[in-house]
Amino acid sequence: MASESSPLLAYRLLGEEGAALPANGAGGPGGASARKLSTFLGVVVPTVLSMFSIVVFLRIDATGPSGLQVLPQGYGWNLLYGSLLLGLVGGVCTLGADLYARASFLTFLLVSGSLTSVLISFVAVGPRNIPLTPRPGRNGSSLPPRFGHFTGFNSSTLKDNLGAGYAEDYTTGAMMNFASVFAVLFNGCTGIMAGANMSGELKDPSRAIPLGTIIAVAYTLFVYVLLFFLSSFTCDRTLLQEDYGFFRAISLWPPLVLIGIYATALSASMSSLIGASRILHALARDDLFGVILAPAKVVSRGGNPWGAVLYSWGLVQLVLLAGKLNTIAAVVTVFYLVAYAAVDLSCLSLEWASAPNFRPTFSLFSWHTCLLGVASCLLMMFLISPGAAGGSLLLMGLLAALLTARGGPSSWGYVSQALLFHQVRKYLLRLDVRKDHVKFWRPQLLLLVGNPRGALPLLRLANQLKKGGLYVLGHVTLGDLDSLPSDPVQPQYGAWLSLVDRAQVKAFVDLTLSPSVRQGAQHLLRISGLEFDSNLLP
Repeated sequence: MASESSPLLAYRLLGEEGAALPANGAGGPGGASARKLSTFLGVVVPTVLSMFSIVVFLRIDATGPSGLQVLPQGYGWNLLYGSLLLGLVGGVCTLGADLYARASFLTFLLVSGSLTSVLISFVAVGPRNIPLTPRPGRNGSSLPPRFGHFTGFNSSTLKDNLGAGYAEDYTTGAMMNFASVFAVLFNGCTGIMAGANMSGELKDPSRAIPLGTIIAVAYTLFVYVLLFFLSSFTCDRTLLQEDYGFFRAISLWPPLVLIGIYATALSASMSSLIGASRILHALARDDLFGVILAPAKVVSRGGNPWGAVLYSWGLVQLVLLAGKLNTIAAVVTVFYLVAYAAVDLSCLSLEWASAPNFRPTFSLFSWHTCLLGVASCLLMMFLISPGAAGGSLLLMGLLAALLTARGGPSSWGYVSQALLFHQVRKYLLRLDVRKDHVKFWRPQLLLLVGNPRGALPLLRLANQLKKGGLYVLGHVTLGDLDSLPSDPVQPQYGAWLSLVDRAQVKAFVDLTLSPSVRQGAQHLLRISGLEFDSNLLP
């Protein structure tokens, strides 16, 4: 049986249950891999559902005037509805993800059917007047009923809708502008990494992730553009601005729209909660934030991190207190932009460092696209909300400083070291000994240290003498490598580097193994790159 401690989950969709993944992430018995999800099920479906749901569900007041009108309305009631749905999602994720895995494909069919009915309705439904939500007057008096107009395909309607025409958002009372509209619509792109989160379950991740993500994004973009075009061709501006749930009003069968809305929202909510809990659990296991994330380490016998699920559920419950998407859309978008900028910056760093393990297969990838992505994200952050952008960058800086002070796991590796190596190597290759001149002479010191315990004053004296030159600490270990089972020098490097840190000197360390001190000193002279006319301190 597949364990839930594997990357994200070992899904069992339309096939037999795979073997459990070992702790190291390798394949099962005999080297057979437990990964089995195809590009469509593993990348396209979760990405499309995530990208659709944010705008289609949260942007529409599904429990308000355009939704379930039989339910009581108000901030408290809406908070209760959201909490109940979140509790359902959290319960499923806490008990396991089999239900979500089996329902993903069915949900995709429901959403596709709902979208198909909406697209057909634009053509099949004739012109009609749609009543709008009544607004109270200035003195609390009721205004006369207002209507939005579904005109059918009409060139005049399209012409009237071409301009910007920003108006007041009837759900929050705030005046809309380009930045606020972008903040809301940008949430439709937040599911773009849903497929990458399932990399541990794919048959061929290196091929499935880029191919599936591009297909999902292209499909979603096509649907969005088609809906925008059809809406602007058939709905007047009053209807578009005053009723965010007009799809239901013009549908041939309105309940199908609600079914699609709820299905995609619940599916994406479970997917987001599962993914967030797994990331939180990984952070807790690495002990990056100490006791703050300690509850997220708790797992069940099957490996399901239910502690992280409950932790994530609590954080989402706090977000529900905002009440409406438009209230927090700017902040949510800014945080997503920060995350995407961080991803772009990571790819840019790896590309500039020429890391041999970073080999992107996307043919259009280059450091120019990474730099453009970072610049674009930062620009849009400050256009949307300068305060939220500054606060998010400050928070990221504080987190980075905290992680640097605590020190991450040594197995992670540091891209800064790769960047330094790349730059140092590039400039070392540009050094030409034939161009040396006496005007730019610098001392180069090789200090042979026999007993480091009593050599601390000497180390600091040589450090003062070097005056910006090359300073090398050398040590000779007597022995013959042919007669030894392993090299005794390599394990000593850590202790010598600690000595350099403690002495607070700017020096390199070179160690060698030789039958005699004289031969060892000759070895050090050559391997350290010192010239024979330099000053030597024995």
